[in-house]
Amino acid sequence: MKSLFESYGKNTPFSAIAKQLFGKKYERISQSLALCMILFTAVYGAGFRIQVSPAVLFLTAFAFSAGIMWQVLNSSQNGELFMGLFMLPFDNREMLVSYVLAFGSYTLITKTAVVFALFFALSRWGAAEIGAAVLLACAGCLASAGLYIAAHMEKGVHGKRMDAYIFYQPPASQGKKRRTGRRGCILRYLLRYVTSNKNYLANTACLWLIACLLPLMLGQFEGLDTLPMGFAILSMNTPICILLSCDPALEQAVRLLPGQAVRFCGAYGLFIALVNFTGSSAYLVSWQAIRGGIGCADILTAAVFAVASAAMSVFLEWRHPIRGWKIENDLWHHPRKYIVPLVMLLVGAWIGM
Repeated sequence: MKSLFESYGKNTPFSAIAKQLFGKKYERISQSLALCMILFTAVYGAGFRIQVSPAVLFLTAFAFSAGIMWQVLNSSQNGELFMGLFMLPFDNREMLVSYVLAFGSYTLITKTAVVFALFFALSRWGAAEIGAAVLLACAGCLASAGLYIAAHMEKGVHGKRMDAYIFYQPPASQGKKRRTGRRGCILRYLLRYVTSNKNYLANTACLWLIACLLPLMLGQFEGLDTLPMGFAILSMNTPICILLSCDPALEQAVRLLPGQAVRFCGAYGLFIALVNFTGSSAYLVSWQAIRGGIGCADILTAAVFAVASAAMSVFLEWRHPIRGWKIENDLWHHPRKYIVPLVMLLVGAWIGM
């Protein structure tokens, strides 16, 4: 029987997958840990402390890790990145375990660790609570992997047998029909593009669900009109704002065609604005039902925030697309994601004063 190092050390499937996720020299590990240290030092040094229930920490550790792990496993780029691994002879159990360990390590180190840094800086925790949170984060990754395996069991090449091919997803471009016509409608194309990706739809649906719950949280601040701040939060629809970054082929095609800087970006901005305004409308309806007082000025403010955030998102995507990412999850959690919501949040806070 192979030792643990022989199975998951150098020149193994685990090493190959980990290098794809963390870089050839595992540089993303040090970058992520440095970010955690900077975030922890900045928040802790500011002296801001709040009381957080251990149940909130435990639930966040489990649910956040499970959600990110699910996104990572469902990334449309997995087939392209790891197709070569399945072309060589491999031990099925070793490949299966390596896949789960590598993706779980990526989730915990690059995503969950940042959330832990924030939690640990804001409140005091004992060693037992920290240890339990870490274990629950690991459990969340394993639970998500188990759910993924169960959901894709019938897609394996050996029927319902659990094998490493369960994790293989063909590139997103395979099997899709290309539709052509004399006159193309960019808005229709964007709608079809988004609706064909379940992750995009699920993320947008969750954001709209959050919009219905925001009045319960934002309405607790006294002496500050927090209604505009909700519009800013709802502009953080990551997948809708990275359509060019996540599809280099689409970006190349759009940039090669003449006049697309105006035609495509105009339609793309309108599409994002409509999505943002739909979420803001749900937010306004919920606010009216819970707290009341919504008027025409608030509806107009929602429209202005939707258009302004869409314009900034399209500008960033057209002029500064995200490069050098490994898997789709890197795009969803890229720091550029927070630029537009942060700007809009500052504007919302200024309006509410």
